[in-house]
Amino acid sequence: MSNPTPPLSRWLTLLMAVATGIAVASNYYNQPLLHTIAQRFDLSYTQAGSIVTTAQLSYAAGLLLLVPLGDLLERRRLIVTMSVIAAAGLALSATATSLTWLLLGTAMTGLFSVVAQVLVPFAATLAAPEQRGRAVGTVMSGLILGILLARTVAGALSSLGDWRTVYAVAAGLMLATALALRLALPRYQQSAGLSYPRLLGSVFELLRDEPLHRLRTLLGCLGFAVFAVFWTPLAFLLAAEPYGFSDGTIGLFGLAGAVGALAANLAGRMADQGKGSLATSIGLASLTLAWLPLAFAQQSLAALLVGILVLDLAVQLSHVSNQNVVYRLRPEARSRLNAGYMTGYFLGGSLGSLLSARLYEHFGWTGVSLAGCLLAATALAVWGLFLMRQRQARA
Repeated sequence: MSNPTPPLSRWLTLLMAVATGIAVASNYYNQPLLHTIAQRFDLSYTQAGSIVTTAQLSYAAGLLLLVPLGDLLERRRLIVTMSVIAAAGLALSATATSLTWLLLGTAMTGLFSVVAQVLVPFAATLAAPEQRGRAVGTVMSGLILGILLARTVAGALSSLGDWRTVYAVAAGLMLATALALRLALPRYQQSAGLSYPRLLGSVFELLRDEPLHRLRTLLGCLGFAVFAVFWTPLAFLLAAEPYGFSDGTIGLFGLAGAVGALAANLAGRMADQGKGSLATSIGLASLTLAWLPLAFAQQSLAALLVGILVLDLAVQLSHVSNQNVVYRLRPEARSRLNAGYMTGYFLGGSLGSLLSARLYEHFGWTGVSLAGCLLAATALAVWGLFLMRQRQARA
């Protein structure tokens, strides 16, 4: 049953953007803390990197298993329930006494913080058609700021208290978000009329039946792998010589990447203007070029900052362009389309995190840079091949 709802107001769009950012930030507080956590539990770089990998893999599992429920259950109740359980996972991490308990809390949070990916297509559903791209861009700006500012917030809180303080405050923020969403969101249910197993199966059927869905999911997977390859070992690089930065200082580098939120709104506007392909081309080309300055990050802070700016702008420009294409394919199945796309997206991120931690341990920043550049170039080549075939089909 579909319930009539009021138009998506500006203040509700902003609330959904903030809630999305707080939810997704739960998966990224750990990154500037990896060096400190590794020392606390006497972990190797690879073991510490497993915290990030666990967060990404559990998020991918939540995308596949939970996000499709947005096409089946009443969305406000689903969103609030998931937010509360994610808060419980953060509380468990705050009290962890070993790596095992920390990984368990991380997995629990990752699984249910996919509430962010229920909110994004919900915003697309509530928005008027001519404003859908802008609404998605605004909510995605919140998500992007959540990913990037999580590092800054975590570094600051760790400096004021310790790494446990970060998780405790995050748990409180998630609970406050759950309450705000319970009060502000409209009730909405549009059931696909499928059993749960059939609902999950339809996620793969949509990937099978929609070539553009497959293409955009592959591009998203490669793009987020590049993002994770860079950000996962950055704390190790900045904590070591010649920098020797603290958690708080390392977290400040998230501010440099926060400008990527501007690209989300730009991509949304370009999508509304029919320029989504151009946005994708610019994003993927920039993603590859970003590794020119990033290759010198160990020798130059200026090169590192320039690389962060270009990398994050590029990732978000291509990502929001991907999502706008996917959401237009079948409006009645947006949650499932988003589940398929974002599962591929975070699988790429988890593999990128695992790969970069190992590469940094054995080959240093040079190995990380080569891997990031190769993945970005692969995404650009895939997109170029698609455009070439598209032109040939029109000829």
